[in-house]
Amino acid sequence: MLSALALARRIEAGELTPRAVLDMCADAIAAREKEVQAFIALDLVAARRLADDPKLAGLPLRGLPVGVKDIFDTFDLPTEYGSPIYSGFQPRADAAAVALARRAGGIVIGKTATTEFATMVPAATRNPHNLDHTPGGSSSGSCAAVAASMLPIAFGSQTAGSVIRPAAFCGVTGFKPSYRLIPTAGVKDVAPHLDTAGVFGASVADVAFVTAAILDRDLRVDRSSPAAPRIALTRTHLWPKASTAMQHAVETAARAAQKAGAKVVDLTLPPILEEAYAAQIVIQDHETFRSRSYEYDAHRDKLGKELRESLDAAAAITADAYDAARRTAKRARQALADLMAEHDVILTASAPGAAPKGLSSTGNPMFNRLWTLMGTPCVNVPGLSDNGLPLGVQVVGRFGRDRAALEAALFVERAIA
Repeated sequence: MLSALALARRIEAGELTPRAVLDMCADAIAAREKEVQAFIALDLVAARRLADDPKLAGLPLRGLPVGVKDIFDTFDLPTEYGSPIYSGFQPRADAAAVALARRAGGIVIGKTATTEFATMVPAATRNPHNLDHTPGGSSSGSCAAVAASMLPIAFGSQTAGSVIRPAAFCGVTGFKPSYRLIPTAGVKDVAPHLDTAGVFGASVADVAFVTAAILDRDLRVDRSSPAAPRIALTRTHLWPKASTAMQHAVETAARAAQKAGAKVVDLTLPPILEEAYAAQIVIQDHETFRSRSYEYDAHRDKLGKELRESLDAAAAITADAYDAARRTAKRARQALADLMAEHDVILTASAPGAAPKGLSSTGNPMFNRLWTLMGTPCVNVPGLSDNGLPLGVQVVGRFGRDRAALEAALFVERAIA
């Protein structure tokens, strides 16, 4: 994979040019895009013109190529939201996150494939590690492009598990920051109280570097060795649904971190967190039905069967049930904050197991739903495997403590390397 941080350093040192990095990506795209199908739109000609701009040398991202999930608006590339309803649609402005990436010196070279409206109907994208397996979703194209060395940086988004799960399936680092740390203006809503923009990269240091550059925040973790964190090994009520290999991966990561100096303790979550897991589903479905009001009413016949049936069912969720779920979420967030007072991060599974075989499903987000609802920063740390397919472990931090979460993830990454 291409390291965004290493490439930026080499450009800064004069060893590489932005054009040379772009050519690396173009070569990988030429070699693998036909089989992986990560992109729905590419403009390498325009990207090459931008890469020759001498001003890039003084900007944080230094002309690195960027991929953008196709629910983020882009003024210069079509944005179709994974749906035929918006075939050829061209926004007049960038999503805020895209504009910030360009401001920081990133060059947007293409739009990456997403599931239909970032929900459940899969895109054509395949897992670069094994083309017969799903790359996950809904940020399927972004994570696959990074995994196949087509890009050093790509944007994704998560409503249930759409950053962490595909990152785990494709063996890349996925960073879902605290809720709304990356602005979501200009991103097609799925469920507004859950939607969180995130970043894919080769390593923890890469996603921290990129997010720091985009947001102008002190999030980088590459300038010193991370302190040994206090880790709560948390299996959750869903633990029996994880594969034996995934359970082993999480416990292996915990032992490695402990051996490296981390304090690791077992943590059982209180019942309110299990209630919150169920509440997340109610909130997501209720808000998705309302976010898709126009498409459901005006173009129902153009929606995928699975999405259409899901929206039909979501129509029955009452306002009272939704409000009760929101209240449960609020109580759960407070309980989690209290619980985390003596821990820096939680260590848990990123997914039920390795990427499932077949392309009709993007996998189950069960190990991500709760943490998305809590709004906490989450990092998929790759480095383990099951029969040649990647396995990821998930580091969950405290809300608003994103740098601490990234530092702990870096510690775990190094421990299991």
